[in-house]
Amino acid sequence: MTVEPKQNKLLCVSSSPHLRAHDSTRTVMLDVLIALCPLLLWGCYIFGMRALTLTVISVASCLLFELLFNLITKKEITIGDLSAAVTGVLLAYNLPHTLPLWMPVVGAFFSIVVVKMLFGGLGKNVVNPALAGRACMLLSFTSAMSVSPVLTRLGLFESYLPADAVSGSTPLSLVLNPGETVVSLSNEQLFDMFLGNECGTIGEVSALLILFGFLYLLMRRVISWHIPLTFLGTVALITYLLPAKGFERFDYTYTLGHLLSGGLMLAAVFMATDYVTCPITTKGRIIFGIGCGVLTVLVRYFAKQEGASYAVLAMNLLVYYIDKITAPRPFGSSPSSKVKKKKKNGQEEKL
Repeated sequence: MTVEPKQNKLLCVSSSPHLRAHDSTRTVMLDVLIALCPLLLWGCYIFGMRALTLTVISVASCLLFELLFNLITKKEITIGDLSAAVTGVLLAYNLPHTLPLWMPVVGAFFSIVVVKMLFGGLGKNVVNPALAGRACMLLSFTSAMSVSPVLTRLGLFESYLPADAVSGSTPLSLVLNPGETVVSLSNEQLFDMFLGNECGTIGEVSALLILFGFLYLLMRRVISWHIPLTFLGTVALITYLLPAKGFERFDYTYTLGHLLSGGLMLAAVFMATDYVTCPITTKGRIIFGIGCGVLTVLVRYFAKQEGASYAVLAMNLLVYYIDKITAPRPFGSSPSSKVKKKKKNGQEEKL
């Protein structure tokens, strides 16, 4: 009896793609959630357990709305890919811990149903769902979305009483509204901003933990360095060379104040790098990062408010054109995609 030799896998013929990655949407989103976890722990430490309550409500609402949409439209259940969970976490991280507990539900509905599912689901949304939900809430609940200038620790279901707060200013307001005299941030203030011992939204305060998340995602090859570094580098360059009124030129404290305050670093690392809403080419990502940086500074200088989220949303709308411009030319094709024709001797000749 003869034994058939084992089939050589190199000789197997199958349909493309022939190279397959082991990563899936679920594994990528799980890596993002792991990178985001330290920020939640720090948010609970600084702001109290109410930060956890808002995050749980936001994530649960996003999962529920996506599940209901799938059931109503009789489509495949997609909550298992964890993309809705990531949207819920990022939405919660852009909210102040003093927000009423029912408001994240409104933001989750807009993010999942309006921005994501009505456009066809994951991979077809035009803008980042979490940032769009945050923008919707900021326009709808402007007063409630304002960050308290005083650090207040709240329990799981404890309500926030503005009358008990003492007047003050957030780190971002110190940078955006310097006053008539030249202001220079102290090293102690910058250190607190770097660690996250300052006022802000739940997930934006600790630049240190955001950097840890950035390094983790880089090591896991979930994101590349192009968008975050060009985004932050553009903001640093403009604020260092062209500071706003009230600050001296070449003041590194002013530049660091911009980088460490507000939601700039959170947006640059976790939201501008969204696979669906960022360019696919390296040149495109660099252009995207520079555009985000320029728009962020313009909004901060002239509107006197956080501009990172609006900058990313605006650049999301230009991704199609950036990809079209920076798409690599197929090997062997002419530089021009159009075929020019002219008539010669009664015949059409292609040039």
